[in-house]
Amino acid sequence: MRNKHWYIFYFVGLLCVACRISSPLWAQNVKEFRTVPLDSIRLSDPCILADEPSRMYYMTGTGGLLWKSKDLKLWEGPYKVAHTNPHSWMGPDPMIWAAELHAYKDKYYYFATFTNRALKIDTVKGNVIERRASHILVSDCPEGPYRPMQDEVYLPADKPTLDGTFWVDTDGKPYMVYCYEWLQNWDGTIEKIELKPDLSGSVGEGKLLFRSSECPWSREIRDGKEVPNKVTDGPYLFRTATGRLGMIWTSWIHNVYTQGVAYSQSGTLDGPWIQEPEPITPPDFGHGMLFQTLEGKWLMAVHSHKEVNGVYIRVPHLFEVDLSGDKLQVGKEYKP
Repeated sequence: MRNKHWYIFYFVGLLCVACRISSPLWAQNVKEFRTVPLDSIRLSDPCILADEPSRMYYMTGTGGLLWKSKDLKLWEGPYKVAHTNPHSWMGPDPMIWAAELHAYKDKYYYFATFTNRALKIDTVKGNVIERRASHILVSDCPEGPYRPMQDEVYLPADKPTLDGTFWVDTDGKPYMVYCYEWLQNWDGTIEKIELKPDLSGSVGEGKLLFRSSECPWSREIRDGKEVPNKVTDGPYLFRTATGRLGMIWTSWIHNVYTQGVAYSQSGTLDGPWIQEPEPITPPDFGHGMLFQTLEGKWLMAVHSHKEVNGVYIRVPHLFEVDLSGDKLQVGKEYKP
């Protein structure tokens, strides 16, 4: 028994060391790191994983980089954690948008949108559409590195998709929920597709959940008329304390980036999804996600979206949220 326990501890120790050695957080020169407050980071589509085993927060988003923090106040980084296959459809240097981190069954998964600008899949109304798709990488550690799994393609190659997120539905099966981009269908949708049990690929075909045109608050001017906006962006799922299934997602009111919420009448991904009549965040805030702090407080991470001297500035922010009732309530901005 003594020798058996020794081997167990030895194996666990090797696993921990291997995880750290393989991670960019340990491999890079410390001089490259910097520690900064949240509002000094320029980042679109922020996503924060509160990791209980390490008692750390890990933040990623558009750009494929990662920051870490012990208290949400000061963040160390950025670190490059996404390691794609240069021989896959993504090419040697894909663009990375809207990355998310999810812990599931003793692994950590990196949901992100990858774009290969060298590949053109369609031209619609004069817009050339590049190869872009939601995809999933995996790691043994929250700090990465995140690498490809079995399947190179989760969604159809001729269909531009983005902003994939993760949800386990009431049937116990894992799903990716993603946007079918408006550039091709001119009325963006949010859809779901079943994933394999280890998330290494998809199962079957995607299913429509709702269209952008079904939203009452999302509007744009087209051909001189006000019509429903065509953009769907950044879905993220949650349940209230009463068990109600909701989804926050983002679109536009004319030129104002705006986030709203929809609720499923069935309590499952299949819906039907009913849109709330009004947005839930201030103007020019969006692409939100929800997480609980290590102390159990619910927060929403979003980015502000504004133009300064012709340049878009996107900075992550935190808002307090209340899920204790039947609906998500967004409170004041949270300053850790």
